Amino acid sequence: MSHLNITKLTKTVGAKTLFKDVEFTLYPGDRAGLIGVNGTGKSTLMSIIAGEMDADSIAMDHPKKYDITYLKQEPEFDESLTVLETVFSGDSPILQLNRSYEEALKNMMTDSSSTELQDELMKIQEGMERENAWDINALAKTALTKLGIDMYDQPIGELSGGQRKRVALAKALIEPADLILLDEPTNHLDALSTEWLQETLLRMNSAMLFVTHDRYFLDAVSTHIFEIADQTMYTHKGNYGDYLENRALREEMAAASQQKLENRFRSELKWIRRGAKARSTKQKARIQRFDEIKENVQKENDNTSLELSMQSQRLGKKIIEGENLGMSFGDKHIFSGFDFLLQGGDRIGIVGPNGAGKSTLMKLISGDYEPTEGTLEYGSTVKIAHFTQHLPEMNENQRMIEYIQEISNDYEAAKGVRLSATQMLERFLFPSNGHGTQIGKLSGGERKRLYLLKLLMEQPNILLLDEPTNDLDIQTLGVLEDFLENFPGVVLTISHDRFFLDRIAHKLWTTGTGKIVEYQGLYSEFIKEKPGALTEDNKIPVEALSPEKPKAAPKKKMTYKEQLEYDTILEDISSLESKIEEREKEMAAAGADYDKLRTLTAEIDDLTAQYDAKLERWTYLQELAEG
Repeated sequence: MSHLNITKLTKTVGAKTLFKDVEFTLYPGDRAGLIGVNGTGKSTLMSIIAGEMDADSIAMDHPKKYDITYLKQEPEFDESLTVLETVFSGDSPILQLNRSYEEALKNMMTDSSSTELQDELMKIQEGMERENAWDINALAKTALTKLGIDMYDQPIGELSGGQRKRVALAKALIEPADLILLDEPTNHLDALSTEWLQETLLRMNSAMLFVTHDRYFLDAVSTHIFEIADQTMYTHKGNYGDYLENRALREEMAAASQQKLENRFRSELKWIRRGAKARSTKQKARIQRFDEIKENVQKENDNTSLELSMQSQRLGKKIIEGENLGMSFGDKHIFSGFDFLLQGGDRIGIVGPNGAGKSTLMKLISGDYEPTEGTLEYGSTVKIAHFTQHLPEMNENQRMIEYIQEISNDYEAAKGVRLSATQMLERFLFPSNGHGTQIGKLSGGERKRLYLLKLLMEQPNILLLDEPTNDLDIQTLGVLEDFLENFPGVVLTISHDRFFLDRIAHKLWTTGTGKIVEYQGLYSEFIKEKPGALTEDNKIPVEALSPEKPKAAPKKKMTYKEQLEYDTILEDISSLESKIEEREKEMAAAGADYDKLRTLTAEIDDLTAQYDAKLERWTYLQELAEG
């Protein structure tokens, strides 16, 4: 069987050892998600496997003919080629044949009467038929279209950075390969393109190793999770949800003496396992119960689970109000007629197709742009922090600690706790032994994390976040999400990350029709209800973007049997809560008895399912009682 076996993989950069004696094996059909904090060497590891970077030591065992395709975070191109020429620019014979076919077709369009060109095209077509190359040709064009690229003849040099990444992704998907390496393939993809990519990867037989911060994607695609930490690699069989479960158990056993579970992994696991339904607005009792559990579980301050709670400037009654807001650039109309009033605690996701004005709207609210129509009014206490897609220039010779100390060296966090710049860096996953590192030596994700921390330390009361999840590792995203859930001010965010938006945004502002329309609900619900609203050629009428109003149903009266059930259901719920708490205490006392932990976990899952069902039923009966 064709497989790749890596052993004795060690890499040191300067004085920092990224990983030492790492080993793993990938078989056909294996899809391994590679995770770890920014700077631990994920991209470096992939570059080494691709043969583009040397390791200190490595032993690679694979068949003599073993093809590897590599999608970099920042792909490099021949600027003289067109989109289609770039996609077919690989070395395999089948790609060369497709390249010749497209070239011959172009020549025929120039001089269709040439007998010589006709004969050449016919000869190439026969070769395409003989080598079954038509499938690759169709796949290439389908991939480009699904990824939002429809101008096949456009020169690569004219494309934006996001478009270039998508072309590179299409190229990686069609190249025949035994191993596909994908570094952040979901960056610059909208939700529909991401779902198409998920389905495509699931149909492929190649082995895969990929880095992504998209946790829904990671959960849907992975058969294994490879975690880089502590200069080594931990291998977990299963998808991201399985990894979270095993990680929670591992943390539980490590902290058995403190009788607690590591909270973030359990929290994320609930989201992954139960999906958006468990967070619906009707499940207030369910959410309140979960919040109580969160409050009762003590967090451990280590380098993977950190509590980040900050003060912000107090917001007055008036925050920001927009009236009849509109924006145009010359003859290009972006949107008009938008009225809004921000209220304390608002969590708003701004979504829509690429180029539909999401960043423009955010720049209007931040004051970077002046509206061409309407007015914006700001409250006197408003203090905005705007996190943009492109980082500001940073002094590469400056050290991390100095960069943060520019804001403050003595920071007041929530509840009067004072923290030094060093402590703040540690809470944002920068270990103390690296605080003297020069910014020029940081990875792109580490720089982004550092800049985000600096913005948060300025104690804003309105956060504008434009694609904050790109290039951030999953652990940092967990810290950021925990912070945003407890942030007392207002949050507006643009993101294609479905998990991030589902967890953070309480409502959406949708763009793409020349109007901005508010949607009440989760992002994952929105893309299922209105999938066309996120495509480049969106032609959905504005009215269709608003949640459909259900027809009024005749009020139903509670039956005698339902009344009896309603009288006792809260006692049933309370009993289930007590049983769950008892099982959790037993888990805390189980120590390293892994089999017992597994059994108790299964019991808790079963009790939790009963608990959720009872809450669903209570919600229904409560509506009847109030009806």
